[in-house]
Amino acid sequence: MKHLLLLSLCCLLMVSTSAYSSSLDSTLQKMAGSAVQGYVGPIVSGFGADLNGGWFHKAPTAEMYGFDLEFGVVAMGTLFSDANKTIPAGVGGEFTFDAAQSAQIASTIPNYSSLPANYQLAIRNQIANTPFTVDLTGPTIIGSKTDTVKVNFHAQPITVNTPGGTRTYQLGQTSINTGVTGLLDNVKTIPLAAPQLSIGTLVGTQLTFRYLPSVKLNSDIGELKYFGFGIQHNPGIWFPNPLPLDVSASFFTQTLDVGSILKTKATAFGINASKRFGPGAVNITPYAGFMLESSTMTFNYTSTLQTPDGGTQQVTINLPLKGENKSRLTLGLSIKLLFININADYNIAKYNSFTGGLMFII
Repeated sequence: MKHLLLLSLCCLLMVSTSAYSSSLDSTLQKMAGSAVQGYVGPIVSGFGADLNGGWFHKAPTAEMYGFDLEFGVVAMGTLFSDANKTIPAGVGGEFTFDAAQSAQIASTIPNYSSLPANYQLAIRNQIANTPFTVDLTGPTIIGSKTDTVKVNFHAQPITVNTPGGTRTYQLGQTSINTGVTGLLDNVKTIPLAAPQLSIGTLVGTQLTFRYLPSVKLNSDIGELKYFGFGIQHNPGIWFPNPLPLDVSASFFTQTLDVGSILKTKATAFGINASKRFGPGAVNITPYAGFMLESSTMTFNYTSTLQTPDGGTQQVTINLPLKGENKSRLTLGLSIKLLFININADYNIAKYNSFTGGLMFII
């Protein structure tokens, strides 16, 4: 079972381990959070939508004591649209330029090439040590590999302490090619699968768990750790007359850590309802739910940045990013055949997704 989840995490691990590739690494470490969100936002939102899906395929029954044990696997997939493949207009934020990029910006100063070499170095150092507000254009992480992310620098003055005293220079507008492409090259969906166990029913309540033993991926990345749990409660247990539907209030949360490089948390809560048609052994159960949800993904790693004077410095990167889905409407169908339950549903949200499950019933 653990290998199923590991395989489904391939896309995610490509993103986390790509922190060690030069072009993406050197670009991410210089972006402010809003700019990074513009580039990696679709994968953050897609993975968060996956994690928050597949938790239920029915509401627990309104009974005081019962035994209902299910275990199996759930599979999720978030769908990407063409709009998710390019950085939205107006996305940007603070950006710190490296030595080569600082030189490109400095060259926009009128008569820059005629300045003394020590003046030029002072200008480049000042640019490299100043965060500038920029705009981004180009592909997101799921966009085309034939397109690259550009940093659009706006014309503005800069004050520099030169060997001849404090001077102000006018920097011109320019566009800098970062060399960062759409890493996942127009991928249509991001898949995920997870083992899941549910047990109930006690006082109209059912518990659900997702768990994997810690798995060491490699010496560079570290261990994969995954745990989640949820609770559904049917308030009909407290009503004197039975409700026409099984209804429950629900809460689900989970964490997934990939070594110290990547930490993910997803949480969802809301209501869901279901109605069973047929006897206990063979039946069909339509279900629906409305959930409020959130997800965060934090990248954390150390890298090396080149300075304008030819040296290097170690930089620790900590990027907490949020998924864009805030709520979802779930519509699904569950089919029970003796000791097996199969379900599928579609989730309507900012990032639409689908989930399915195969459960064995005891």
